[in-house]
Amino acid sequence: MITYIIRRLFAAVVLLFIVSAATFAIFYLVPRLVGSTPETLATRYVGRAATPETVNLIAHKLGFYDPLWLQYGRWVKGIFLGAEYDYGAGVEHCPAPCFGYSFVTHQPVWPDLLDRLPVTLSLAVGASVLWLVFGLSTGVVSALRRGSVLDRAAMSFSLAGVSLPIFFTGMVGLLVFSYKLGWTAPGGTYTPFTESPIDWAYALLLPWLVLALQFSAQYARLTRAGMLETMGEDYIRTARAKGLRERDVNIKHGLRATLTPILTIFGLDFGLLLGGAVLTEQVFSLPGLGKYAVDAITNNDLPKVLGVTLMAAFFVVIANLIVDLLYAVVDPRVRVG
Repeated sequence: MITYIIRRLFAAVVLLFIVSAATFAIFYLVPRLVGSTPETLATRYVGRAATPETVNLIAHKLGFYDPLWLQYGRWVKGIFLGAEYDYGAGVEHCPAPCFGYSFVTHQPVWPDLLDRLPVTLSLAVGASVLWLVFGLSTGVVSALRRGSVLDRAAMSFSLAGVSLPIFFTGMVGLLVFSYKLGWTAPGGTYTPFTESPIDWAYALLLPWLVLALQFSAQYARLTRAGMLETMGEDYIRTARAKGLRERDVNIKHGLRATLTPILTIFGLDFGLLLGGAVLTEQVFSLPGLGKYAVDAITNNDLPKVLGVTLMAAFFVVIANLIVDLLYAVVDPRVRVG
């Protein structure tokens, strides 16, 4: 077991390094391959009225003429030790961990990410609990009542949940439940958990339900398919022949064998949500990482986009590391692999 954990931790560290290199290449190497110059990159850090001489000077001061490997090394060093940005008008200090410095807002990116993270974390955790509870329970019941009216109704509802986009269900939910009936909080409402847990849950209830609707539908169909395949295996019939209760057969043997693919998808989904639920945060005007990334793209603020991208990749890698470790609990056979 210890060897398995060490291997997964080492693989996660290597993957984070690869992801950081690929992320840096996307923002700095790919533009050069399509014809961008150091001056083109430097225009993102100066005003539109800057003269060509000023742009050229900024490109030299920010190191855009240096070899790409040197720029990447400087960028990684900034994450651990901090960085200094000389953009002509002065030198800006970015303390560690430095995920970049925005010359649009004249602020380091990392504090902004920390301010937005609790919103996205609250959205992701609440929605994931709902979609796991509803998705797994619906899938199990549908599999055990295959062909019944309940099975057909649940799968039809799941199909609708998968098919309808979040921006549609979100706007309809706001129109009906917030502005017509007044049952839920309107868009743009968020209260930190530390201030009032009740107001926090009330503000996020509708975003949780909208986000969980789409994901729970996918998990319900996946659970149903896995349960239908598992319940026909020989070891299920053996468990019943031993006289085990039907509930133990369904949960301890049937559902447990179905959890491995569900854990895999959950790790990806939860990691991506922590990187920013873009559509949900945009529809409900929640000040999370997703809306932060959209605003950064709109303002052509490259350091912010790079910071959100790297944080999203980090969460995906960490979520999948946790999933790999949970495999050993759900299915002991993976400890040998």
